[in-house]
Amino acid sequence: MAFIDYYKILGVSKTATEKEIKAAYRKLARKYHPDLNPDNKEAERKFREINEANEVISDAENRKKYDKFGKDWKHGKEYEKAQYQGQQQSQYQSGQHDFSEHEYSDFFESIFGGRGTSSKQGHYPKFKGQDYHAELHLDLKDIYTTHKQILTVNNTKIRLTIPAGVENGQVIRVKGKGGQGLNGGPNGDLYIKFIVNNRTQFKRDGNNLYANVSLDLYTSLLGGEIIVDTFTGKVKLKIAPETQNKTKVKLTGKGFPVYKNEGKFGDLIITYHIKTPTNLSEKEKELFKELQKAR
Repeated sequence: MAFIDYYKILGVSKTATEKEIKAAYRKLARKYHPDLNPDNKEAERKFREINEANEVISDAENRKKYDKFGKDWKHGKEYEKAQYQGQQQSQYQSGQHDFSEHEYSDFFESIFGGRGTSSKQGHYPKFKGQDYHAELHLDLKDIYTTHKQILTVNNTKIRLTIPAGVENGQVIRVKGKGGQGLNGGPNGDLYIKFIVNNRTQFKRDGNNLYANVSLDLYTSLLGGEIIVDTFTGKVKLKIAPETQNKTKVKLTGKGFPVYKNEGKFGDLIITYHIKTPTNLSEKEKELFKELQKAR
C-alpha cells in the first residue's frame, strides 16, 4: 500500500495542534461535502480522503503510530513485536546457534503465522479494516418520521434507515462498511454522525418542542380563542381571561417523536407573549384613561 501523507491532505504541518487539525478538517469537509457537490466524483473522493486523514491524525494514539510507522501505522504493535523477537533471535543466533536459511525463514513465519507451529490458523495474521467516519446533514423536518436514504461510501451504495427522533450530533455504527480487512480480516465499520439543522420556528430540547406565541392585550384580558401552529399542523386553543405575560401551556403529545419508541411523542410547550397595542386612536386613549381611573 502506497504511503498517504495525511498532513498534506488536511493542509497542516506535522507539528500542528489538535485545534489546528480540527479547524482544517471542518473547513475542508464543508468545502467537499457531497451535499454541496452533487454528482461530483472528485469532491466525493476528496471528502473520503479528508475523513480518513482526520480519523488518523486527530487521534493522539493513531497519530503517534502514523508518525512512527507511516503507511503501516495500523500494525505498529505487530512490527515492534517482530522486530523485538528478531533482535532476540539474532542475539541467540550469534551467541549459541547458527540458523540455516530454512530455519531462519521458519522463525519469521512462526511470528506471522506461516509454516511454523502457529500457521494452522492461516498464513498471516488477520487485521480489521479501517473504520470510516462521515457526517450526514439533515433538516429537523426530515427526522420527524422514519425514512430511508441511500449513501455512497467508496463507490458502494448503502441503504440506511434513519429512525425518527435522532438527535443532533448522534453517531450510529454501520457494521462492516469501513475499510477492507487485511489478510482476510473483518472489514472496518462506518460511523455516521448526524448534523440536524433546525429551520423551523420551534426549538427542540430532547423530545419536547418549544414555541413563542403572540397574544393581543384584549384577548389576554377578556379571554377567547386563537389558532397556533404545531409541528404537524394548526390547532385551536382557548385563552383564559386575565392570562399573564409569559404564561406557559403544554400540548401533550405534540412534541417530537421519541427515538426508537414508535407512537410516543414529547410535548409542545407554548409561551404567551402579550403584545401591547401601538398607534392608539384618541378614542382608544380616552377609553384606556377611563379604565385607568376605574382601576
